[in-house]
Amino acid sequence: MAEFELIADGLRFPEAPVVMDDGSVIVTEIEARRITRCWPGGRKEVIAVPGGGPNGLAIGPDGKLYCCNNGGFNYVEMDGYLTPHGIADDYSGGRIERIDIETGAVELLYRTGDHGVTLRGPNDIMFDAHGGFWFTDHGKVDYAKRCHDIVGIFYARADGSFIEEVIFPSNNPNGVGLSPDGTKLYAAETYTCRLTRFNIVAPGKVDGTAGPGGPGIPLYRPAGYKFFDSLAMEANGNICVATIGECGISVVSPEGELVEFVATDDVFTTNIAFGGADMQDAYLTLSGTGRLVKTRWARPGLKLPY
Repeated sequence: MAEFELIADGLRFPEAPVVMDDGSVIVTEIEARRITRCWPGGRKEVIAVPGGGPNGLAIGPDGKLYCCNNGGFNYVEMDGYLTPHGIADDYSGGRIERIDIETGAVELLYRTGDHGVTLRGPNDIMFDAHGGFWFTDHGKVDYAKRCHDIVGIFYARADGSFIEEVIFPSNNPNGVGLSPDGTKLYAAETYTCRLTRFNIVAPGKVDGTAGPGGPGIPLYRPAGYKFFDSLAMEANGNICVATIGECGISVVSPEGELVEFVATDDVFTTNIAFGGADMQDAYLTLSGTGRLVKTRWARPGLKLPY
């Protein structure tokens, strides 16, 4: 197992680490419904409280945070782990929010009904070089109603003027990422534990005939009882997928080969992000036990557009 440095603990199901230039890391605390800035040494500062279920984060071209808000989960806590469990009793609707890091002001950017879309549980987000962003909608499981949402993958503009469901249906996508040259979109499906590739033909558009029976090209799927969560890209094009159940990060090549597996000690290892001068500082959210940790990565991560 790699050596990990503890950056912060006591977090309530942290995800979506955003590595800042000043050495801090911003994360969502989904269960606590807030966004928190973490500093080396354990200091934490709440910067916004959007409510619902703040999930994925990315810095946009205006320097603000763009947040995928899933509307909220219920949780159970047992055996030392905090675990999401179905749709929140007070579910407030899926949405995309824009957050001012300095003031904490939360602005609603997109919600169900805008441009004809339905948002159930927006999850992960990545900006492209054109100033737009891709995001996944993971959907919701409602145990009381015995139903599971059918969801998709979206593209939107940062100014709030356009949103479109580009890929539908998708098998409860979670992590999303773009190849270094911007021509490939990757999505990690949670329950199928499958990494899928899409060929981008224009900003916000994919080749609808690239895969067997649709746009998606199956790239990689591990054996065993596992689930995929979020993902991040390496500079060389490898895809680093947080893998629940096996506890760690699966590194997959663009050709669909497993490069390596980096193990952790938390069954809910959910996210990885890169930073540092050489982009080889890797920050991981160990969500079940509420920790943000840091390790040195074997290869540089992809520097994000903003």
